[in-house]
Amino acid sequence: MNPMQEVKIAKATINIGVGEGGEKLARAEKLLTTLTNQQPVRTYSKVTNPEFGIRKNQPIACKVTLRDEKADEAIKLILNGIGNRLRSRQFDRNGNVSFGIEEHIDIPGIRYDPDIGIFGMNISVTFEKPGYRIKKRKIQRKKVPPKHQVTPEETQEFMKEKFNIEIGD
Repeated sequence: MNPMQEVKIAKATINIGVGEGGEKLARAEKLLTTLTNQQPVRTYSKVTNPEFGIRKNQPIACKVTLRDEKADEAIKLILNGIGNRLRSRQFDRNGNVSFGIEEHIDIPGIRYDPDIGIFGMNISVTFEKPGYRIKKRKIQRKKVPPKHQVTPEETQEFMKEKFNIEIGD
């Protein structure tokens, strides 16, 4: 196989949406820190929504971006928590995959901590092939040609081989 056609994980983003700031958000940040050994970043609301009691620019969630081995470890751990199963509709047309876990205590090796509580989380995994740098560089930025873009089928095959998952409908 052509080495330029090999699919690889660019990054994995783990997000916990809390909906409010304060102590609950601090506990979610503590959970992400213990899971990934990396400091999470807060995300802020973009609009005001009085029904949910959210004001614009209020901290409502936290996230961690993982790359390389850390991303592989986190994905493997969380996939074990959901039974190594994904649906085909969880893959988008750019070949990325997003899935969630309802309770973090479903992850093997994680115990319930009354100081933290129970949180669900979303995981988004971005895939790319070598050469995607042309899309991000400053000088002579170009589009990635269609024949070099990642397809959902390639990503599904990669996930089956690397993480031993089942894909259903």
